[in-house]
Amino acid sequence: QVQLVESGGGLVQPGGSLRLSCAAFGFTLSDYAMRWYRQAPGKERELVAHITSGGGGTNYADSVKGRFTISRDNAKNTVYLQMNSLKPWDTAVYHCNAVPVRMGYLEVWGQGTLVTVSS
Repeated sequence: QVQLVESGGGLVQPGGSLRLSCAAFGFTLSDYAMRWYRQAPGKERELVAHITSGGGGTNYADSVKGRFTISRDNAKNTVYLQMNSLKPWDTAVYHCNAVPVRMGYLEVWGQGTLVTVSS
């Protein structure tokens, strides 16, 4: 079964850190560029970070630049999002998304993991 499974969310105090993981099952992650999105209650979904299929290129939303780092380990079929200096407005459900680099393949979405930044 093709799926992405996120983990690592939870409750953290402002200024703290979390590392999210996104594990792929049923397909080879190296054939996909990967993205992390987030959606806070009552707000639109926001693209947070992007990494190319080989890991050589990354992009970040201005709101997280310098605080978040996206990385991947294709041997482990897993993508990560290291989040430092967390702020209350980082609170959201975080989803990973696999974007195929070849035509004819479908995008894959994870179910999401909740990150709550609060004192």
